[in-house]
Amino acid sequence: MRRYDIDYLRVIVFGLLIFFHAGMFFVPWQYHLKNPVIYESAVVPMFFLNQWRLPLLFIISGMGTYYALSKRNLWQFIGERLKRLLVPLLFGILFIVPPQVYLERLVEGRFSGSFFNFWPAQLASGSYPEGNLSWHHLWFLPYLLLYSMAFLPAFLYLRRHPQCRFMQLLGKAVGWKFGIYVFILPLFLWVETLLPHFPLTHTLIGDWFYLAQYATFFFSGFLLVSLKDIFWEAVRKNRHFYVITGVAAFLLLMLLRFGVSLPVGQKTLLAIAKVVNQWSWCLAAMGYAAAYLNRESKGLSYANEAVYPFYILHQTVQILIFYYIKDLDYGFFPKFAISVVGTFAITWLIYEFGIRRYRLIRPLFGMKNGLSVEKKRTAKAHL
Repeated sequence: MRRYDIDYLRVIVFGLLIFFHAGMFFVPWQYHLKNPVIYESAVVPMFFLNQWRLPLLFIISGMGTYYALSKRNLWQFIGERLKRLLVPLLFGILFIVPPQVYLERLVEGRFSGSFFNFWPAQLASGSYPEGNLSWHHLWFLPYLLLYSMAFLPAFLYLRRHPQCRFMQLLGKAVGWKFGIYVFILPLFLWVETLLPHFPLTHTLIGDWFYLAQYATFFFSGFLLVSLKDIFWEAVRKNRHFYVITGVAAFLLLMLLRFGVSLPVGQKTLLAIAKVVNQWSWCLAAMGYAAAYLNRESKGLSYANEAVYPFYILHQTVQILIFYYIKDLDYGFFPKFAISVVGTFAITWLIYEFGIRRYRLIRPLFGMKNGLSVEKKRTAKAHL
């Protein structure tokens, strides 16, 4: 049975990405373009969102892998992953990301001239940031492709042995309110051992902390959805508890990062607060989705198909908009609104009239080249 709540969560999390990247222009974190005025007050909501949005996305991707394997054999699954992940990645590196790098180089003063002079040279300039060849926001695709292939033997075993001893023990743990927090143990281990030595790079090679962290969330998603009703009933029933736990963990995290300094144990307590905060908000989101969003709708069908092209396109559109508004004498809210609304509007226009209707273009954005679910239903209704 299809879980529409997973589809809703996927759409919501990718939608939040546009808001998050709009905020990146204004906070003191490294980003491709920056607003002349930095707003420290925006750091806390950005930090809160950044703690759980990507973990939740990898959990959802792990759940999607479970359903993809249920409809395909080994070679069909590998072919589907390559078509839906590798093809859009290569297309994006060649055609979607270069305008972002071009605008960065203009602002930095490292290039002058037209984009059509920049683009051919960019392909042979070496990898970013020294060179100009990059996957930028599309880093999610190679990570997901790596996990899909690396965990495939384990996934196939679990699909064939759903009642193995490990899954039975996991089902008992997840059915208990606190037992589902067993998943924070590897997350805590990565924070304690890897994070101090391997900062974020999104370059795949050498990005050991984030490789391990996102892999854990991805694998957890597959395991949780494999438990079926045991998991969904647990998160639905305990969703309020997860919110309370998440609020407490986030407040403690803020206190330890920006407030008090303990004589001993601060690093360990900070790591515990971080992983409990991440996991609690992911569970809360899935719990509320299970309670209120597990229902079909035409709007969801359209959005679920559009979300992947939106993800591929949005940052290029957003950076282009901000390049032209960054020096305007506007405050935070007007610029933020222009960035968000403009990105949604322009991306939708490109998607609806330049991608969705063309069978040859759809696969370049990770879409099936046939009719959408919505169109198939419409066609059947006219028969």
